[in-house]
Amino acid sequence: MRELDELFAALSISPFRRKFQLGAPERQYLTTKGMRTILDHAHDFIIARLVPAFPPNDGKQTPMRGHPVFIAQHATATCCRSCLERWHHIERGRELTDEEQGYIVAVISRWLDAHKIVASSL
Repeated sequence: MRELDELFAALSISPFRRKFQLGAPERQYLTTKGMRTILDHAHDFIIARLVPAFPPNDGKQTPMRGHPVFIAQHATATCCRSCLERWHHIERGRELTDEEQGYIVAVISRWLDAHKIVASSL
């Protein structure tokens, strides 16, 4: 796993990762539900879609829109096991540990927190 400041510095220079922003529906959902609920959703999505050693449809299991967490996952490369391996040094082929799950939620939380501020100033 990477140190978060180092990770976010690397993500900030990726044109693909930088293009992800919260749309109006996702901003509204985040505002309505609150960060705690959204992070609970993140944890549930991670358990269902990333924890298994070989998730079904790996590389295609995370939608590109429809929930703030999905957008954050693509922006932070926490969307599939391939991205977790490349960007976060979390190898494929084994279940994620509780520590790794917590790390992924922390990454998503940091991105959402930063973009919540940006979104609310628009």
